[in-house]
Amino acid sequence: MKANVKFFLCAATALLAVSCGSRKSGASAPAGPMMMADPNAPTNVEIAVTEYRDVPQDETYTTSVQAYAVNNVVPQTGSRIKRILVEVGDFVAKGQVLAEMDQTSLEQTKLKLDNDALELSRLKELYEAGALSKSDYEAMQLSYNVSNSQYQNLVENTILRSPLTGVVTARNYDVGDMYAMSSPIFVVQQISPVKLLVGISETDYTKVKKGDSVDITADAIPGRTFVGKVNRIYPVIDPASHTFTAEVVVPNNDRVLRPGMFARAKVTFAINHSIVVPDIAIVKQQGSGQKSVFVLNADNTVSSRIVTLGRHTGSDYEILEGLSEGEKVVTKGHTNLRNGAEVNVIN
Repeated sequence: MKANVKFFLCAATALLAVSCGSRKSGASAPAGPMMMADPNAPTNVEIAVTEYRDVPQDETYTTSVQAYAVNNVVPQTGSRIKRILVEVGDFVAKGQVLAEMDQTSLEQTKLKLDNDALELSRLKELYEAGALSKSDYEAMQLSYNVSNSQYQNLVENTILRSPLTGVVTARNYDVGDMYAMSSPIFVVQQISPVKLLVGISETDYTKVKKGDSVDITADAIPGRTFVGKVNRIYPVIDPASHTFTAEVVVPNNDRVLRPGMFARAKVTFAINHSIVVPDIAIVKQQGSGQKSVFVLNADNTVSSRIVTLGRHTGSDYEILEGLSEGEKVVTKGHTNLRNGAEVNVIN
């Protein structure tokens, strides 16, 4: 028992010696006093000078490109298709022949018209010579007019022509098919110009005028902006969406825009001459919704001032109320600023 006690005492003594030796060999000078920042030192800030600029009052709306006009090419009556002269994707001119139908009825009507023309010419000579009554001559003239009208109608419905300049977007029959009046033989769309129907908020109804320019961009054609004009303003407001429709027409002379393309229309309602500041100068007050800026005073202190914001364009804000031209506002270093704080301008 005495041996165990003696052993523990020796071990404790050894550990104490090692600990003391370590302190002596690794001892260092006590740390000096900590340097504390001066709470009264001015805050370093950067500033910008307010100035007047032209600020477009615009909005961008999503829409889609539409053909300016769409025509379904059909004959008035059922008939067999004799010839097809164009295909889907072909560009056609107004009046160009697209297809020909069976011409049996047309030829028969032409024969009757020719016969009525000869008979009318013969009776006219008799009437002028006094050998025919006026009523008989007028009856023959009426018969000729009816035949001529029937012939012209059959010409239009036998030789099918494009009613406009555009592109063939659909062909629903083949040569030899019997047209059954169920769907058009061709669909022709005018794509030069094209139109876009833009839904605009009712609050801007009085700001949009016929002839206003509209910038158009399409995702399918990156890097290019097309300019259109407001061609028509619809007179009613949609009660569900509270928007009205403005029809915008784009020349599209190179036919790059195609019906169905997703597009964005930027409508500029006016251009304001307003004070503009960098958007990083705006301080948003949590919970109140108020916006303010810190304005630099002559004595290098700052004052917090509430402002009314307008449009956000690029990296700038339009200021509608609260600032004058030439005032200096803090753009950097305002995180912990307080009203009346002293600052040090570093830019």
